Amino acid sequence: MKINRRMVLAGMGAAALAQTPLRAFAMTSAQIGGYEFISVSDGNLVLPRSFFFEGLPQDALAEALAPFDLPQDQLEPPCNLTLLRNDERVILFDAGAGPAFMPSAGSLLDSLDAAGVVPEAVTDVVFTHGHPDHLWGVLDDFDDLVFPNARYHMGQVEWDYWRDPATVDRIGPARAAFAVGAARRLEAIEDRVSHFADGDEVLPGITAQASFGHTPGHMSFLLGAGGDALLIGGDAIGNHHLAFARPGWASGSDQDPEQGARTRQRLLDRLAQEQIWLMGFHLPQGGLGRVERRGDGYRFLGAAQ
Repeated sequence: MKINRRMVLAGMGAAALAQTPLRAFAMTSAQIGGYEFISVSDGNLVLPRSFFFEGLPQDALAEALAPFDLPQDQLEPPCNLTLLRNDERVILFDAGAGPAFMPSAGSLLDSLDAAGVVPEAVTDVVFTHGHPDHLWGVLDDFDDLVFPNARYHMGQVEWDYWRDPATVDRIGPARAAFAVGAARRLEAIEDRVSHFADGDEVLPGITAQASFGHTPGHMSFLLGAGGDALLIGGDAIGNHHLAFARPGWASGSDQDPEQGARTRQRLLDRLAQEQIWLMGFHLPQGGLGRVERRGDGYRFLGAAQ
């Protein structure tokens, strides 16, 4: 797979150009499985270190994190969405955070503009899961659909979980707003959504891969074959440091930490053994890279390395 990284400028619209400088994006693109692949940014999250590392053994944690130059106060993981397109389809994996989640995120439309894609051209939106930074971008400030001509696709298990009225009471107070926000947005698309299960071909050449744990029905997606195969991993492998160095450790970002750890270990083992490309939503360098074994753990090698 030939990787291309280039700097592009996002247009801001004629009315804004006179007063607002253009934004520059580092865009990663490639050809794979009959599609053009493009990594598009939705900005980044801003999270305290405790979100990732609270409750872990501190001495072992310090050893695992020593090779990484991580800030001591807060982390700012990127948000990388996958865009696939060919002559028939323009497919977006997840919808970004939209305007209502976090000020540092929600820049997806600028990135799509930089890629030459208008929202009306998107034919399909495929969800890995229903967390805010992946789902809330389906609606704009006026609660209108951002991608008005798209069909939407979500795994049946994930759909049922977020549409269950009991979820808001069971998910815990820290994530209750996630459940309320997801239910409202899924209701807005329910007349144009398709559901699928593990192993189903969601769209031509794109196969669903169950990767439960981060959420009850989290899905990843496989396309291509052999050394050019690509796994769109969503948040199943949620960062470039501890998730690789200590994949068996429970992560506070996962709704089921034990199942999330088992899923992470299984995926990393397969990615390293079969040398499948990985596209990770919160991984650096646009999210695209390879997985390499390192001692008892693994290492993420960005496409530029």
